[in-house]
Amino acid sequence: MSTESNPASQQPPATEAAMWAIRADEAARSVTRAFGRRLLFLPGTHIGAISIPSRGIRSLLGPWHYWWQAHYVDCLVDTGRRELAAKRKFDGDSRPSAGRLASRLVTTMRFRNFFRYVNDYYDDMAWLALSTLRLEKLAEETRKPGRRRNAYIRRKLTLQFDSASTDDLGGGTFWSTKRDFKNTPATAPVALYFARTDHRERAQALVNWLNGKLLHPDRGLYLDGLRLRKGQVILEDAIYTYNQGPILGALLELGGVENLDRAAHLVEAVARELTVPGTQVIHGDGTGDGGLFTGILIRYLALAARDQRLPETTRKAARGLVFSTAGAFWDGRWESTNDPKYPGPTFSPNPLRPASETYPAGTAVELSTQLQAWMTLEAAATLAS
Repeated sequence: MSTESNPASQQPPATEAAMWAIRADEAARSVTRAFGRRLLFLPGTHIGAISIPSRGIRSLLGPWHYWWQAHYVDCLVDTGRRELAAKRKFDGDSRPSAGRLASRLVTTMRFRNFFRYVNDYYDDMAWLALSTLRLEKLAEETRKPGRRRNAYIRRKLTLQFDSASTDDLGGGTFWSTKRDFKNTPATAPVALYFARTDHRERAQALVNWLNGKLLHPDRGLYLDGLRLRKGQVILEDAIYTYNQGPILGALLELGGVENLDRAAHLVEAVARELTVPGTQVIHGDGTGDGGLFTGILIRYLALAARDQRLPETTRKAARGLVFSTAGAFWDGRWESTNDPKYPGPTFSPNPLRPASETYPAGTAVELSTQLQAWMTLEAAATLAS
């Protein structure tokens, strides 16, 4: 069924809403069953394996990708919100709810991170701060609050963001504790976090810094960052899809004529610059960390598509990007019927390349790429509901 035929101003038919919810549920079950596991077999823990098939105990000695886990929390919150609306668990009554898994994951991240939530990268911490803020709101709505732990995380991480957001280079947020690089990957999610926690002046200052220092004047997209090297300031002018997402979210959260106008122009720039030519599909960025990039942008495009303060043409464009990209991920999936290691659909890191090509049978599949497709399908489900 085509989603592009529905005007942005109309509610889609119930059958379409059900279709996208079913697809999002399938992605959620696939990730939680294939990648989700206990940490060191400890009961009550939950964490995402970096790839499957897992390397077993050797996985504990390698990178575990803090920020992938933070986005895993966010995806579980998305599913938890749909559980709340549908009044049923996404994976059956005998299995934990998405909200319960998210809570376990947050706790397990602390265990895996040597009993700390703080790490060396401020962007990693910003993603966790954003996801746990959403988790707290979900817990409040389900009357299962985890206020003490969530308040602790927020207090600890806010101190980190305060420390990293300095006047060096005119403002912005450092990327890491090396303090030699201020960039969009850290500044944008920290700005969004400040905006969502009522530190609006601080958020606006960070947004203003990004607009003044890293917004490309012609392309309308945000560049990577400013690096300090041997006393010189070097512009890193790469443009990444995911960087456009959290700054779009911050602009919408702050509101006001100037921010909303900038948000509308950003959606237009994304549609013009970051899609596969001839389509409304956001291009992929490969595997590894890049396996998350498209999904992160789609998450915030969905917010723009629902924001009545934006022009209808902007909302329609954002909507088209979300549904086209989600549809491409879904159409390109492959499903194993007899391999218990792959209990559901496997998605390609590139929405327009089939997973049978990018992940042929027997190859290792990365968590980041599956989270990306899952969050994209969740974004489509929010617009179809």
